[in-house]
Amino acid sequence: MEHKPWELQAIWPLEILDLVALWHTYRIPIILTTFTALMILRAYLHLRTPREKLSESPLPSSPSLVAEKSKDTFGTNTVLVKAPRRIVGGTKKRTPSHEDVKPGQQKIQVLVFFSSLTGTTEKTAKAFMVQMTENLTASSTFAEPQLHDLSYIDYDDYFITPPKADPETSYFYLLLLPTYNIDTVLDNFVEHLQETHNDFRIDTAPLSTLLGYSVFGFGDREGWPTEEEGFCSQARDVDKWMAKLTGRKRAFPLGMGNTKTDAAERLEEWKGGVEEVLKHIAETGELGEGVVGSGDADESDAEDADEDDGEVLFDDQKVVERKTKKKSDGLNDLEDIGGSLGKSSSSRIVDPAELEVDFTTYSKKSKLVAAKVTKEMVPKDSPTFNALTKQGYSIVGSHSGVKICRWTKSALRGRGSCYKYSFYGIASHQCMETTPSLSCSNKCVFCWRHGTNPVGTTWRWVVDPPDMIFNGVKAGHYKKIKMMRGVPGVRAERFAEAMRIRHCALSLVGEPVFYPHINEFTAMLHKEHISSFLVCNAQHPDQLAALKPVTQLYVSIDASNRESLRKIDRPLHRDFWERFQRCLEILREKRFEQRTVFRLTLVKGFNIEDEAEGYADLVEKGLPCFVEVKGVTYCGTSSSAGAGLTMQNVPFYEEVCAFVEALNAALGRRGLGYGIAAEHAHSCCILIASNRFNVEGKWHTRIDYEKFFECLESGDNFTPEDYMGPETPEWATWGKGGLIPEMRECLGKGRIRSH
Repeated sequence: MEHKPWELQAIWPLEILDLVALWHTYRIPIILTTFTALMILRAYLHLRTPREKLSESPLPSSPSLVAEKSKDTFGTNTVLVKAPRRIVGGTKKRTPSHEDVKPGQQKIQVLVFFSSLTGTTEKTAKAFMVQMTENLTASSTFAEPQLHDLSYIDYDDYFITPPKADPETSYFYLLLLPTYNIDTVLDNFVEHLQETHNDFRIDTAPLSTLLGYSVFGFGDREGWPTEEEGFCSQARDVDKWMAKLTGRKRAFPLGMGNTKTDAAERLEEWKGGVEEVLKHIAETGELGEGVVGSGDADESDAEDADEDDGEVLFDDQKVVERKTKKKSDGLNDLEDIGGSLGKSSSSRIVDPAELEVDFTTYSKKSKLVAAKVTKEMVPKDSPTFNALTKQGYSIVGSHSGVKICRWTKSALRGRGSCYKYSFYGIASHQCMETTPSLSCSNKCVFCWRHGTNPVGTTWRWVVDPPDMIFNGVKAGHYKKIKMMRGVPGVRAERFAEAMRIRHCALSLVGEPVFYPHINEFTAMLHKEHISSFLVCNAQHPDQLAALKPVTQLYVSIDASNRESLRKIDRPLHRDFWERFQRCLEILREKRFEQRTVFRLTLVKGFNIEDEAEGYADLVEKGLPCFVEVKGVTYCGTSSSAGAGLTMQNVPFYEEVCAFVEALNAALGRRGLGYGIAAEHAHSCCILIASNRFNVEGKWHTRIDYEKFFECLESGDNFTPEDYMGPETPEWATWGKGGLIPEMRECLGKGRIRSH
């Protein structure tokens, strides 16, 4: 029954009607306010309710908690006791107290520790402290260094955790340690470091909050002539355990000096390197880029093959691996990378000096084709760039690169240099391997570069100036050398030598003479007395003819006939054989201006069988100063497999020796005056030399580099004999294997592997 308004007014009082109207108007805010008040009341009551004590609650089913009952004067209570934490290996990641301190705000405290029995090391340490204080305290970032005698300090105060200080102070440890043949405090110190690392009750790397550390050892080579026999053994032990305790914070390589000869000189070198690292920390707040060392040389012996897949960095005291972006790197067979490069925005207008040069068909005069716009050979956003950097290359500019090889790392660790040391006296740790052109006109089946570098028959890219390339490759090389400073086995003296480039191998990847300004680039090398070893592929005769003298000029001779060359080098030029023959003629013309070399890479099944006579014909045509014969190294890449190359194509060293003997006999039958001069069995490489370098029955294949620069700077004409070096070492001559003493020691330990 429905009531009219005036009827409701008669039934309900006016006040009730007003309340109903008010409720309909404000019902939603009222409901929300009430709900909120109830929730607040519920939370308040929950917080005021007493909680059940953990000791009175049932035990959780966790193996790390053990319930033990202990009885005291008040009764029996159940008490929870945590079981000891089990260390399963690895380094616990810690957050340094100074992590959030910006560079320039943190205070760096250098602590110098020493041990001395006779007082000699103490005297040296105090003099070292005076110099260190003068060099560092000029900057407000550094606190005054402190000197501590290991005989008087409590190890727990410094070598379990760093000293307690305000959050803005960070510590850097230096240790100056002698080695004795009697028990001293150092024996206890080494034992303490070892026990600290192995103690399950504490972190395996309790000193990881340090900025870094470095060790210098004093020894006597008369008592211990070699490291294996004990030279600086205690310093080496401390260096190893400190690497473990600090989480691999070796900031500078272990230095060692002979107290009776070169200790002062080696200490000065080491101090300079340490100060450079400290200044870098002060500027950036971090240790910098570097390959971290494990602290145990034995643990890093398997680091050769894949160590350049990524760069390991120190970033805010944390070890970080810089990984390449996962982009397609399928540029294995590129005759024209224009399609890929077209996606790049890198382009510019060039002047007439950078016109495109057509190398497709050989002629005395190359044709210049005008081009309005050119692109970069290897843009930063291209798959080619990603593939090469992943392999360990540092790309300089748009078409150049630099990389250190495993022999450089081997030489830094005292394990021998490559065949160039046996043949020509080049120490690998002072050699820079680079190229001004990453592009090549061949796609050789044995190429080490995985087919990822660009290829082409014309230069159609931006041309970077030679001074920019020269400075860039040097900086890239030194950067990679510095990344080795934390690797176990690297010594301070070899590290210091490596920071002075003396040789440059222009053979990294691509074709060096392809670069339009190659002469200007080699001139810059020679100006700084850096020798030049240039390798070309015998496909650019005009550029080869225009090349000014280098220290040693190589031409790759990979086959003795047209068909074999087509199969093994897979050249892009249609007239590749004509180009090849012309390059041999040019090399013959240059044989009295500079040292010339034929480089033969033997690939079983391609260019070994029944080709000795054909190679002898090529040698007769070019008359090089030397012929290097090397067995191919198989890289195991898909590109090699696609070309038909497998491990079955890698010749044994005995097969290479047999080929060389057959080739030498063929040269003898032609009366050309060559002989087998030297070998390097570990590189599977043998050297045949012209009798021009045989003096009184002794081979002189090495180079007098200073004499070469004197001849070059004189402006007069000179011949290769004018800078012929000393006699080839007896251990490097044919029949002796070519293994230097350091390599023999490593070989005896089973550490040498084939190149």
